[in-house]
Amino acid sequence: MKKIFVLCIPVLLAACQTLPTSAEWIARGDGYFQDGKPQKAVAAYNRALKLNPDNMAVYASRGAAYFFTGDYAAAQQDFMKVLEINPYEPEGYSALGSVLAAQGHYEEALQVLNAALVLAPNKPEVFFSRGGVNFMLGQYDQAVADYSYVLQLRPAADVYNARGAAYLKMGNQEAADKDFEAANSGKVPQKLNAYTMID
Repeated sequence: MKKIFVLCIPVLLAACQTLPTSAEWIARGDGYFQDGKPQKAVAAYNRALKLNPDNMAVYASRGAAYFFTGDYAAAQQDFMKVLEINPYEPEGYSALGSVLAAQGHYEEALQVLNAALVLAPNKPEVFFSRGGVNFMLGQYDQAVADYSYVLQLRPAADVYNARGAAYLKMGNQEAADKDFEAANSGKVPQKLNAYTMID
């Protein structure tokens, strides 16, 4: 009887080891994403969603990873799921607007970003995204207005560069040069935030 008991201990110990939780898979996914491995991040987020299929944050993170792999249709589905779970999530609208813009659906993206601004009227990232959409639509004066508002809230080199490009399209070389100079001054952060590339 003692031999059977001794043999069972390793089996019991192996069975008692905890399996990764949803939070652990999310952390792994976030690590992969930060390391520039979006495909591995997607795989980790998929595992997290199997354990917790209603976790809005995982859909948002996986949508961002899909965006960086260029799978805009999958990113769009994830951001729409975020908004299905919480229709009052301004970041969900902002991300969805960015995906729509990346696919060339600028008018629709503009509507979505305007909805985000109703929920978060002072969020610089949303204004930055909307400025980009206005730029793509050839509405350079509105793009300049959006970028200018962002620069009041949180100056960054990428915003100065974007506004400078809009000024160039408007034929205002002097204003463009000032913005490009400000962007290269080293006095402001390079990016509006870590996820500006999505916006």
